[in-house]
Amino acid sequence: MRVLMLREGAVLLELASLDVTLALFDALEADPVAGVLEIVPAARTLLISHDPLTISAEQVAAEAVVRLGMPRKAGAAEVVEIPVRYDGEDLADVAELLGISTHEVIRRHVEADYLVAFTGFAPGFAYLSAPDADLHVPRRASPRTHVPAGAVGLAGEFSGIYPKVSPGGWQLIGTTPLAMFDLTRKPAALLQPGQHVRFRDMAEATVHPVAKIPAEDAAPAAAVLEGGIEGLHLDVLSAGLPALFQDHGRPGLAAQGISRSGAADRASLSLANRITGNPADAAALEIAPAVFSFRVSGRAVIAVTGAERAITIQPERGPRISAPMNRPLALEPGDRVTLEAPTAGLRSYLALRGGFAVEPVLGSASADTLAQIGPAAVTARARLRAASGMKLSAVEPEVLPAFAMPRAGETIVLDVVPGPRTDWFTPASAEQFLNVSWAATSQASRTGLRLSGPVLVRAVTGELPSEGTLRGAIQVPANGQPVLFLADHPLTGGYPVMATVAAHHLDLAGQIPPGAFIRFRAVRPFTAYSLCAGDTP
Repeated sequence: MRVLMLREGAVLLELASLDVTLALFDALEADPVAGVLEIVPAARTLLISHDPLTISAEQVAAEAVVRLGMPRKAGAAEVVEIPVRYDGEDLADVAELLGISTHEVIRRHVEADYLVAFTGFAPGFAYLSAPDADLHVPRRASPRTHVPAGAVGLAGEFSGIYPKVSPGGWQLIGTTPLAMFDLTRKPAALLQPGQHVRFRDMAEATVHPVAKIPAEDAAPAAAVLEGGIEGLHLDVLSAGLPALFQDHGRPGLAAQGISRSGAADRASLSLANRITGNPADAAALEIAPAVFSFRVSGRAVIAVTGAERAITIQPERGPRISAPMNRPLALEPGDRVTLEAPTAGLRSYLALRGGFAVEPVLGSASADTLAQIGPAAVTARARLRAASGMKLSAVEPEVLPAFAMPRAGETIVLDVVPGPRTDWFTPASAEQFLNVSWAATSQASRTGLRLSGPVLVRAVTGELPSEGTLRGAIQVPANGQPVLFLADHPLTGGYPVMATVAAHHLDLAGQIPPGAFIRFRAVRPFTAYSLCAGDTP
């Protein structure tokens, strides 16, 4: 077992095979280690998050190695049939890579007996293993930014189905009409670890299933609840880009393929709540880098934190007022508030004293843009109602932000922990990664930020089996240009991660605007070591 040290509170364990990995996962689930918070299994690795005040990464690894060799749990015998239209964009390329015909690709895929090995990447995304199918192909050199729901793909030794519209680098060979993830279904994910899967060619079938993928533009859970404080509400007048409800996210749901999500800058969200006297993790609006305005129906107290913006308040009668950020703002009925586009930073947070009456989904009011879980995006003409019954504290008039907001053209230094795959790159590229300024491009979202700079050259050219990733992971696709994962990152990924942003700079990373530059500073050397079965903690 190889131990790859990550930032504080996380460690990656690399095993010899999928079977050994899943057996160790079963053993750790059956005999839990105190202080271990979450385990994300993947093709050859276990990503283990732990409480560093309870147990160290070295102790986690020592506890894991004594469980090596334990037998796997018996898998479920259930077989799920998936109908497929073999019309994928990459079908011909896959055939060329394998040196066979497209007809042979389809035959092998249909005749294989697939096992649901583990889940990850996104809710409902299952990694399907069938070694005898002989359909091993690499991922695309550069991932697509838009893969449709229901797309059936190949990557390495696995087949998989995209449950929702998302970015992705798998080779697409077809589509299915089945909904892979549906919150109205129990369990929500169609495919569960241990099940067997058989694909059916819809061109050969005479009867097709009626279950359909929900429309891509269908609204998720309702944004707000009825009721609230004496009917207090905010009417959104304009929104250059949709705003999103966010809180501290959904920890502990990795087993369902659901990442934590939450505010991209949790410190600024907590600050807005602290100023207004709300609990630190109360839901607030995360406002995108565009103009946003609303009218309030009654007396209210708000605060705006995060990305720096000009704020104006236009009363129903009287002159327009300029208002400060990071301060409680008292509003009167009919006041119109306008937040101009940010001059520094990327995302602002609007908290309302008493909170918003927003419907939680799986225990959180966060809108996860990759998983498409949570309250609907807030656009013009939305009515946002105040909550009631929230336990409040006094407002705080003098609170400083956690850090200065970055600006376009500036160079921001982010502390990083090298690994877990620094050794997959040439020594020159690993050094170059830390010694150049990377440009933050306009290809940015809550999922990640694409960087531009010199091409990072790999020393290991083979395909990396999918493995767990953290918020702040800096993944390097085959094109050599890094991608910095943010709050809505996939749980697993198949490109090597050069380094991971240190915990104290994660919120800063979520505020870097396009046009800024990033320098990475290693806080310690890349660390990896091996343990053998029989070693004792």
